[in-house]
Amino acid sequence: MIILGINAYHGDTSAAIVVDGKLIAAAEEERFNRIKHSAGFPAAAIRYCLNEAGVSIENIDYIAVPRDPKVRLLNKMYYAMKIPRLAKRRLVVLNKTANIKEAIADIQDIDEKLIKAKVINVEHHRAHIASSFFVSPFEKAVFFSADGMGDFASTMWGIGEGNRIKILGEVSFPHSLGLYYTAITQYLGFPDYGDEYKVMGLAAYGRPEYKNEFEQIVTSNGSLGFKLNLDYFLHDKKMVDMNFEEGSPILELIYSASLEELLGEHRKKLDAIEAKHKNIAASLQARLEEILFSMLNELHKRNKHNKVNKLCLSGGVAFNCVANGKLFDCTPFKNIFIPPAAGDAGLAIGAAYYLWHQILKKPRSFVMEHAYWGAQLSETELSYELGVMSYELKRQGCQIRKIEDEEELCRKTARFIADGEVVGWFQGRMEYGPRALGNRSIVADPRRAEIKDKLNSRIKHRESFRPFSPSILEERTGEYFESSQFSPFMLFAHKVRPEKKDMIPAVCHVDGTARLQTVSKQENPRYWNLIKQFDNITGIPVVLNTSFNESEPIVNTPKEALDCFLRTKMDILVMGDYLIHSASKHDASQSGYTNMLINRYDKEG
Repeated sequence: MIILGINAYHGDTSAAIVVDGKLIAAAEEERFNRIKHSAGFPAAAIRYCLNEAGVSIENIDYIAVPRDPKVRLLNKMYYAMKIPRLAKRRLVVLNKTANIKEAIADIQDIDEKLIKAKVINVEHHRAHIASSFFVSPFEKAVFFSADGMGDFASTMWGIGEGNRIKILGEVSFPHSLGLYYTAITQYLGFPDYGDEYKVMGLAAYGRPEYKNEFEQIVTSNGSLGFKLNLDYFLHDKKMVDMNFEEGSPILELIYSASLEELLGEHRKKLDAIEAKHKNIAASLQARLEEILFSMLNELHKRNKHNKVNKLCLSGGVAFNCVANGKLFDCTPFKNIFIPPAAGDAGLAIGAAYYLWHQILKKPRSFVMEHAYWGAQLSETELSYELGVMSYELKRQGCQIRKIEDEEELCRKTARFIADGEVVGWFQGRMEYGPRALGNRSIVADPRRAEIKDKLNSRIKHRESFRPFSPSILEERTGEYFESSQFSPFMLFAHKVRPEKKDMIPAVCHVDGTARLQTVSKQENPRYWNLIKQFDNITGIPVVLNTSFNESEPIVNTPKEALDCFLRTKMDILVMGDYLIHSASKHDASQSGYTNMLINRYDKEG
């Protein structure tokens, strides 16, 4: 049986394909159309999934869509009368969703009648929950989903066992932890869709001096619930434009003038970041954690008789790795699973697995142990692109070598990293979700504090307060971090051991934490081997890992990787078995040094 999951007409549109309960492929549309957080219809992602599975759309049995127009009708009717423009916008989206077969037929250039698949609507948060629990290693677990809004709910929780989930409660629109975080993110001068992670990084530089004010903004009932003080928000009063129909998603300002009366004038996007802004960010983060931990503790307490100490998290709030890292100390849960695409991109997988297990009642047989579900690096495509771009590569002074022995390739690359070179690392299948996890990564030496400035000035061009992440050999995690919890999807920030901070300063945030990725030899042997070779050279089983991009979605194809490499000041590009070195990106003395290094590495073999 073949199920195509589609997240359409929403931010982070995506597609996934599940065959007889096994995930075959999943991808976000942004990786193909190069629009960050792309909204609209995931045409290219659907085509990719069908091609990867080797099937045509006529072979699909079900199409699972993570939107259910039939849920929370009273709430929807109330706000339709209160905000007529909101109702009109939703009707447009619902009409497009209802005609999803027509949209698929158009992109496949076939008659809609040839698509025999049955379309199944899955409520938004049930799809989030399924994207976590049903692909987790847990037979039984508590689950919790929180985001901005979906199907007029923002939060949902319950308990899962086997192939069934039971919903125990929810928080409906307009109350939302996701919208709370977004509103303050906008207030702090970060207006773009998806900017919340920037404020999470900024929070580490401040102190929660606005604790009293934030207790007014969002209140807890001390149990399983919370409420926004709606005086400080606009989304329940007027049509806040949320354009998810095509292109780049747009979300208008959702905080009110009352918030500025409480906290002072908002920061404009290009204004300097002052101590006040850092303290507001810290207060925002602290209040989120208070609410989140309170609810999870209560959820555990209510299910104590079920002896459930495992937790599955999903929804956009689950990307808050700072809060995630504290869960082990602030809640009773010691086994926690968060999928790599915990946000809306993961809805495509979640809708498919909700249908497979909850509706069709099929047994579980799949665990998501890695995130490599996207497009495969093709040797044919790589060779072709190197041929097409050979003149430009030579013009820019690039040297190209093919090294088919993996040990030698990893050893040479590790030596470059150890000598301070910045390496683009392009291997295997694209990661699913927002994190580069060793297949579409930029890799550097974590021992060099100055490497952060080098990356920001030459390649990433991003805010200086945002931290870089470490990738560490899974088996060595406990040596460098106070938690030995495995984190293959880079979704937990853990404390770096005090005696190790000076050894890896480039990946240690100002608060002494790092958002780590643990790398398994089984799940990504080549990336593991690269880190192991770096460890052999330096005695440090850690590399700095950041996404392979420059103010764009993560690169997906060899051409995109080559383009990014040539227009930035990366030193090395390793694509498959090819090692490309750009000596021309250094001054004359550096070029001589680089050539000397190449000769030395060749002799070392």
